[in-house]
Amino acid sequence: MAITAQMVKELRESTGAGMMDAKKALTETNGDMEAAVDWLRTKGLAKAAKKADRVAAEGLIGVAVRDGRGVAIEINSETDFVAKNEDFQKMVREISDVALSSADEIDVLRATHLNGKPVDEVLTEAIARIGENMTLRRMHVLEGDTVVSYVHSSAAEGMGKIGVLVALNGPKDKAEAIGRQFAMHIAATAPLALSEAHLDAAVVERELAVQTQKALEENASSAKPKPDAVIHNNIIPGRMKKFLSENTLLGQQFVINPDLTVEQAAREAGVEITGYARVMVGEGIEKKEEDFAAEVAKTRGA
Repeated sequence: MAITAQMVKELRESTGAGMMDAKKALTETNGDMEAAVDWLRTKGLAKAAKKADRVAAEGLIGVAVRDGRGVAIEINSETDFVAKNEDFQKMVREISDVALSSADEIDVLRATHLNGKPVDEVLTEAIARIGENMTLRRMHVLEGDTVVSYVHSSAAEGMGKIGVLVALNGPKDKAEAIGRQFAMHIAATAPLALSEAHLDAAVVERELAVQTQKALEENASSAKPKPDAVIHNNIIPGRMKKFLSENTLLGQQFVINPDLTVEQAAREAGVEITGYARVMVGEGIEKKEEDFAAEVAKTRGA
């Protein structure tokens, strides 16, 4: 497979690797981006990949919470200009409220009426009115004794680039007091799952493969190689423990007080975190990049 400059650029941006290292990784893996990331990591040439680093879609996340129920919806637009449009923001707020009151999943929400029309039709009319394509992409619902929300990079009340919901059990006053701090923590750290038990087994398996290969290669090139038992019984389990603590919400160091894990902070506050949702605009969507000169040529009919 031909390795393009764009592929090298994308891999560099998502891993922090150098240009030649990124090119070699893609060559070694026949252009498989995910495998190239793993190749770089086994060589110690890349940070853990974050898919969000490659995201470029626009729009807003709308959040709404009431009586132990919270929703977060994502409505995408082609440009950030639309996300700043008052008409668009009003629609996001109204659809968020409809989702909170009347829907449990995205298809139901699309068919639910808003101001006498299905949400899908409201969106279609907004596309015609504002002049830009838009999509109601996804919806998250979270329930618990108490649900707290937080919006990062807020564009208006209840909407922004990142929306977080946190569900907690325990006294309502205590849950609300610390729940916002937990939500801010989640916005900043983007944990993969609530706890080890909630992690995707495929993610754990992939990380184990990377750490095993990395440890074996490091040991093979060491001037003083360690016994295999040390590698498999100490080094690899130690690295996996670190991975789990860094990527599960309850295991992470609490950003407000790094002396405690999030789980310890919740226990000290007399509450239990039972679930969360973190939704970022454009997550998982690749935005088409076009050469500026070609774009100008298009406008001139070339």
